[in-house]
Amino acid sequence: MATPTHPETRKFTRGLGKPGTAAELRQSVSEVVRTSVLVVKPKVIEPLDYENVLVQRKTQILSDVLRDMLQFPLEDFETSTLRRQGRTLYSTVPENAEREAQSLFVQECIKTYKSDWHVVNYKYEDYSGDFRQLPHKVARPDKLAVHVFEVDEDVDKDEDTASLGSQKGGITKHGWLYKGNMNSAISVTMRSFKRRYFHLTQLGDGSYNLNFYKDEKISKEPKGTIFLDSCMGVVQNNKVRRFAFELKMQDKSTYLLAADGEGEMEDWINTLNKILHSSFEIAMQEKRNGDIHDDDDLGKSDSSSGSMDSFQSTRDIESRMRNETRLRLFTLDPDTQKLDFSGIEPDVKQYEEKFGKRVLVNCNDLSFNLQSCVAENDEGPTTNVEPFYVTLSLFDIQNGRKISSDFHVDLNHPSVRGMMPSTISQYINGGGDAHSEGQRLVHGLPEAAMQYPRQGVFSITCPHPDIFLVARIEKVLQGGINHCAEPYMKSSDSTKVAQKVLKNAKLACSRLGTYRMPFAWAARPLFKDASGTLDKSARFSALYRQDGNKLSNDDMLKLLADFRKPEKMAKLPVILGNLDVTIDSVAPDLTNCVTSSYIPVKQFDVSERTNIFFEVEEFVPCLAKCSQPFTIYNNHLYVYPKHLKYDSQKSFAKARNIAVCIEFKDSDEEDAVSLKCIYGRPGGPLFTKNAFAAVLHHQQNPEFYDEFKIELPTQLHEKHHLLFTFYHVSCDSNSKASTKKRELVEAQVGYAWLPLLKDGRVVMNEIQIPVAANLPAGYLGFQEGAGKHSVPEVKWVDGGKPLLKVSTHLVSTVYTQDQHLHNFFHHCQSAASAAQLSGGELVKYLKSLHAMESHVMIKFLPTTLNQLFRVLTSATQEDVAVNVTRVMIHIVAQCHEEGLENYLRSYVKFVFKTEPYTSSTNRTVHEELAKAMTAILKPSTDFLTCNKLLKYSWYFFEALVKSMAQYLIESFKVKLSRNQRFSAAFHHTVETLVNMMMPHITQKYKDNLDAARNANHSLAVFIKRCFNLMDRGFMFKQINNYSNCFMPGDPKTLFEFKFEFLRVVCNHEHYVPLNLPMPFGKGRIMRFQALLSPHDMVESYDDDDPVDLQLDYSLTDDFCKNHFLVGLLLREVTAALQEFREIRQISIQVLKNLMIKHTFDDRYTSKSQQARLATLYLPLFGLLQENVNRLNVKEVSPFTINHSNNNGREDSLLSNPLMTPPRSSTFLDTSLHKDVFGAISGTASPHTSSTPNINFVRHADSRGSLISTDSGNSLSERHMDKGNSLDKVQLRKCCRVSAKQFHIVFLKCFLMFA
Repeated sequence: MATPTHPETRKFTRGLGKPGTAAELRQSVSEVVRTSVLVVKPKVIEPLDYENVLVQRKTQILSDVLRDMLQFPLEDFETSTLRRQGRTLYSTVPENAEREAQSLFVQECIKTYKSDWHVVNYKYEDYSGDFRQLPHKVARPDKLAVHVFEVDEDVDKDEDTASLGSQKGGITKHGWLYKGNMNSAISVTMRSFKRRYFHLTQLGDGSYNLNFYKDEKISKEPKGTIFLDSCMGVVQNNKVRRFAFELKMQDKSTYLLAADGEGEMEDWINTLNKILHSSFEIAMQEKRNGDIHDDDDLGKSDSSSGSMDSFQSTRDIESRMRNETRLRLFTLDPDTQKLDFSGIEPDVKQYEEKFGKRVLVNCNDLSFNLQSCVAENDEGPTTNVEPFYVTLSLFDIQNGRKISSDFHVDLNHPSVRGMMPSTISQYINGGGDAHSEGQRLVHGLPEAAMQYPRQGVFSITCPHPDIFLVARIEKVLQGGINHCAEPYMKSSDSTKVAQKVLKNAKLACSRLGTYRMPFAWAARPLFKDASGTLDKSARFSALYRQDGNKLSNDDMLKLLADFRKPEKMAKLPVILGNLDVTIDSVAPDLTNCVTSSYIPVKQFDVSERTNIFFEVEEFVPCLAKCSQPFTIYNNHLYVYPKHLKYDSQKSFAKARNIAVCIEFKDSDEEDAVSLKCIYGRPGGPLFTKNAFAAVLHHQQNPEFYDEFKIELPTQLHEKHHLLFTFYHVSCDSNSKASTKKRELVEAQVGYAWLPLLKDGRVVMNEIQIPVAANLPAGYLGFQEGAGKHSVPEVKWVDGGKPLLKVSTHLVSTVYTQDQHLHNFFHHCQSAASAAQLSGGELVKYLKSLHAMESHVMIKFLPTTLNQLFRVLTSATQEDVAVNVTRVMIHIVAQCHEEGLENYLRSYVKFVFKTEPYTSSTNRTVHEELAKAMTAILKPSTDFLTCNKLLKYSWYFFEALVKSMAQYLIESFKVKLSRNQRFSAAFHHTVETLVNMMMPHITQKYKDNLDAARNANHSLAVFIKRCFNLMDRGFMFKQINNYSNCFMPGDPKTLFEFKFEFLRVVCNHEHYVPLNLPMPFGKGRIMRFQALLSPHDMVESYDDDDPVDLQLDYSLTDDFCKNHFLVGLLLREVTAALQEFREIRQISIQVLKNLMIKHTFDDRYTSKSQQARLATLYLPLFGLLQENVNRLNVKEVSPFTINHSNNNGREDSLLSNPLMTPPRSSTFLDTSLHKDVFGAISGTASPHTSSTPNINFVRHADSRGSLISTDSGNSLSERHMDKGNSLDKVQLRKCCRVSAKQFHIVFLKCFLMFA
């Protein structure tokens, strides 16, 4: 079957049967031809020894008036320490924490949170980027100023006359204005303004008057006149009156006028300014033409010197105006206005404490239908008849977990709180802590101010609609839940019922005020959507009665799963009442807020005791994307007693109404006391020694849902443990026991304990432990079922079975649950104490860090990296250093894969610091890290690790550079000469590292393009920064080694790599001094100085001058050696011009952007500096001469080209990007060369414009102005076009361009070329 043809396809393409492959085929053929030709590798030009040249030519440099362009500034970089600014008024690290800490991990964590930021500042770093990143870039004007020439002057004058008014006094503008008091001795006020009718008229001599009248009858004599020929300007002035503007006169007086509206005011200002500008241009033109005629006798009698002064003043004004309006040529280039953020480094910020979506929860009121007056004399408000306590927390039903700690609130009226006897209220949170301390301060705040919190600030990292705010309501223990809730569920007359409930409540509060019982719960959704939009319209649900068999958090999650199912929620028993809790967004400037550790946040008014906001701790998911590096000290343990199975115990006669008391102890001795570190409940002390869980009536297997928050000591040891004491509580208020002592209300029915540390780590998750009937001294030494023959003996309940189920949750920034991280630090501490940190054991623990959980890695990122760098410099074996680097590669790769590389950048910039330098220090981070990187890049190593190192090499190079800078400052070697700062061994290591990276960039890029591209860029940044630190001649050699790894005819990707490398390096802030723009050799000094002459043309070279001008205008070996970077760049651009169109575009773009940067660099704004810069680019003329045939003249050149002899064939050649132009024929007319270079030299023929018409330049793509020719042309073939080169006279005429014109000329030339 024949392939259908398309009318627009070419015959060659149709013959192939594959439409669209013609271009690919031509390129493939071209590549084959190019590879078949012997590729001549460019000659290697060794750079100059930069440091020696500076010494040898010190006198010449110092005597140069532009020596600042030849020298690096002194103290180019410095190290500084920035004070760590926390968000709290006081440090989160306890005062004695550093002294108590014994574990290496805890010590290093505390150091991390207390240390300041360590930064290396490069003073001119703002100039080290692209021209778009310069600190003072000239903005592009909206439109160019119109140049008026003599031939157009009459036309313009006619147009102005038509637009502004008649020369015979015609009215140009009129309207009502308010005139301020003209008397300068009287201050202008609102009352001094008078409404007048203004007329703007033009007189016969072209000047303007502004007349004003009392009314619109302009035939009368005006009340006053403002002569605008004495006016200097019109500006807006709203200080006295709205819509006012003032006319500034030559005698420094002003006229203040005001309009009725903003539009009218702007119209007057624009009209007046237009008149003034037009008058000024006319006056300037008259001065230039010498047509100034004074009419009065005084002017005629002025001396000639006065006339000269006036003329000189006019010339100065004219020159100043011209300079102010003159634009730099590159301002017109469209690339200067493109928003290109590709080269901009990411903004690096210090570590800071971050939060998710913050929600403010305001607890306003809890009221039940059953209410009465609780006062004895019935005098007082009607309130709830007994105390109720609310606990708020967040539940995530999507992920099945509780995501916040509990926020306890006491909304009871003060009269209701009074139902709790003072002796009982002291037991609410700790069994008898008396308030003997008086007004106790906690972190500078009075404890009483924080006893009754009502406003909590919750944080949610991952908001979504399935997050609920749950309120659990408790009351004082009385009996069963159903029995106690029954009076609150009836809607009948409640007066008598309320009195009965009140009576029972008073009795219960006096006996059992320490104990609470579950009562009700309610919930409400928090968000409307996953973006964190608060659902403020939602209200709390009805108050549902608690079910004694569904109290746990898992049961609550099941209930919430049915929350949006009305048919299921309708089955739950409802208690009649209302919970008023509102939610709102948190203002960024929230004041009077304390953290979850009761530390006041900044902007806290200590004198203000109301409206304190309490931050509630979030239980962040253990996911890397939700984690952040810890920045503050926090050490909380949350304990959750869950279940006690006591139905089969025989040790105690009564064990039904079981209360659990929790204590935290640091010893198991008989007289050991509990630590006061448990967070209390509202109304009691902030920290207590013990706390009770809610009691379930008549339950032998009770479930618990309480949460206990403990402030852990800084250093935990093996004796720290939780002690659980179980009590049977007698709830029978009618028995005679109510009149007995308090001790008979409760009876101990068991003990359980849980050591916090296991294998050095805090015990986490769910644990089941046995219960003992007694508590002998030294009980921590007994295990379940053991100790039968020990004295004293532990008596286990139910044979030592694990009867108690407990879970713990650690929220700590100084303890880790990751076994691998803990083992690594523990081994480092043990090895350091044994004075040896080497060997296979350390390597084993280093390798185990690869299994560290990613979220732990992120949280302890600074501490972990600090320790790894410490091990890197302290180990004696190379294997250890290599494995340390492998671990860092793994950590860096994990951070990138999680999209958290910004934490790495913050670490390198602000946290990383080398160990303090001492004379005995043998190893440094930069030396050891460079060696390890070299070892990993060897071909025999793991290619996956090698690829990761290449892909994320920026981190390692930045660590190298910062270590080098800190080493120079701390060792005072920064004061030494560059070649003495670092050892020869380190120079060799750097050179080896560069050589080891090159094969991965130039040969293996096809296997892993991203890794090769990133490594290429990172290497360029490293070399660029080393110019500030190391021997600059040595870095030139590394650049030479780099460029020598590329060949003509390389694939496009390698050209992209090479020019990206050159772009980064040449953007160095001191690129100009690196190129040493000064004369080298005795034969060129005079020519060089003459070229820099600001006014005179270089006339010293006549047509018979034997001096070889090629020294200045071609890329000689000496030029490339003495001006290494610019010489290398121009050589590479020259070579790239023999390649394909895309490669040419890349090379030209790099060169053009660099020249644009020179134009906008505010350090080189003077004419002499710009002229000196221009000398670095003199070989650009030779570059143009050699490649003039490659100009896309059809699109760019404003000159006429004669194609009459080509019979129309050249049009197709110019438009064909892959055809090879004829080598021996006249591809372009010789007149083209003369026209182009005539324009450059300013000697074009009279009939040809000497300035290219900008309108003819295609600014849409400034790179697309080159025609494409076959890249297979070897370097030798480029000299075949010398028959079309400039003759000697023409080139010398080019040389006569003055320095004042040169900069513009070569930029024009380049714009044409690009």
